Amino acid sequence: MTAPTAPAPPSFQRAKWSIAALFCFLGFQYGTWVSRLPALKTRLDLGAGEVGLLLMACGAGAAASFPLVAVLMRRLGSRLLSLVSAAALIAVLAALSAVPDYPLALLAVCADGVAVGCLNVAMNAQGAALESAHGRTAMSQLHATFSGGLLAAALLASGVTTLTASVPAHFAVAGALLLLLLGGARPGLLTHREPEPSAADGPKRRGRRALPSGTTLLMGCAMAFGTITEGAMNDWSTLYLKDVVKASATVAPLGIAVVSVMMLLARAWADRWRTRWGDGRVVRAGSAVAAVGLALALLAGGVVPTLLGFACVGLGAAAVTPCVYVAAAGRGADALALVAAMGTVGLLAGPALIGFVAGVANLTVGMATVAASALIVTATAFRIPWRARTPEPVG
Repeated sequence: MTAPTAPAPPSFQRAKWSIAALFCFLGFQYGTWVSRLPALKTRLDLGAGEVGLLLMACGAGAAASFPLVAVLMRRLGSRLLSLVSAAALIAVLAALSAVPDYPLALLAVCADGVAVGCLNVAMNAQGAALESAHGRTAMSQLHATFSGGLLAAALLASGVTTLTASVPAHFAVAGALLLLLLGGARPGLLTHREPEPSAADGPKRRGRRALPSGTTLLMGCAMAFGTITEGAMNDWSTLYLKDVVKASATVAPLGIAVVSVMMLLARAWADRWRTRWGDGRVVRAGSAVAAVGLALALLAGGVVPTLLGFACVGLGAAAVTPCVYVAAAGRGADALALVAAMGTVGLLAGPALIGFVAGVANLTVGMATVAASALIVTATAFRIPWRARTPEPVG
């Protein structure tokens, strides 16, 4: 009697599309509930401060989840953790459609943040495992599908609200689409379990405390300042164009559009750049382009130079986080979870930091802080041991 043969692993393209579905899933789920914040605000009778706390609860849950994520990654593996956390996100969406009061809404959104933290680490581990198994680059394109999910969620929200104002109806449709995405992703996901960290790569043990290595902290620093650069541009570009550059009400929103479109296009092509020049060069050059382009735009003033500077940020920052995720994943679950958490902290703290600097000085100085953040990424990238360049073509 012959032993049953193990199923063949999915092809590069099959696995890539399955993992891309996870990235799209996360962007779509987040975009769905955030797009209905006005309706939730009205239904629960919330003030602006309470809405801000609601958003902060999501980020705090994601940032606080990293010790749990590291344990779950080792016990479940990235495939199972992806599926479990994605299912939890669908359940959270259903809960948000029916929460009767603000405390329960805070609890639901905090749970959403924890599930987001788990899925974020697991799907990036899947992407890194895909690149490692096939010797081909894909992570930047995977991150581009997250942006695609956000866009799809916005379009669905717009379409549904023209037919009905019901949040439960909207979230029911979104939940069904998320289930379809998850069902399509499941067969092609990689069976990938995290190895125990080596003495060189893992945390340094001192007594009972596990301290992250210096290299992991450098990666976390690059991730944090990279997400500060991204997040601050999304939150402050319109206000800068309106209040400082004196752009018209029609032109001011183009700041976000320029950054988003350039980032999406760059991420679609960045894997080819990574294949040709290597992750380290792409991160160093890209973050330098973002820093110098934005700094020159702030010095020049005017609508056109400002939009060109914002385009440089979108172009230069696009590949930073995908490359850092790949580097962190190569050092184990603990490193990946910590770096992802530091990225969340940067995403949360960045806009507030810019606001604080703008309050003390002015918004131009605040935006200069964004350029400085990109420059810190450039400096940090020289000390990170990046994955070796591979000559294989992008799939």
